[in-house]
Amino acid sequence: MKLITRDTDYAIRSVCFIAKNKKEIVSAAELTDALKIPRPFLRKILQVLDKKGVLKSYKGSGGGFSLGKPADKIFLFDLMKIFQGDFSLNECFLKKIPCPNRGRCVLRRSIKKIEKSVIRQLKPISISSILG
Repeated sequence: MKLITRDTDYAIRSVCFIAKNKKEIVSAAELTDALKIPRPFLRKILQVLDKKGVLKSYKGSGGGFSLGKPADKIFLFDLMKIFQGDFSLNECFLKKIPCPNRGRCVLRRSIKKIEKSVIRQLKPISISSILG
């Protein structure tokens, strides 16, 4: 189990690079070269980030990407949610059939407490705080 998937990792690295770059617009080629992320993966990730308002895209010669909002308003947990969906450490074994023990499962309650704690700790982490 991974807390942060490859797509989320690439998204975080891309957003951090754009945030700390002195230029207003960073090209996809610059990101690919600097971060060593395969271009097809990066394109998909950048398109999603643009669609979600995390980044702004600029087409044409001199085009590329800039932050869609300030770095202190872009949160790690939001990026995780975009690429990974709702945070969950565990899924019940019977995925399509409601588990008959769901309401009284001690393990499920314990895992839910851990999930809430992890979410509470992840939510305040912004891109600007990662950059220091």
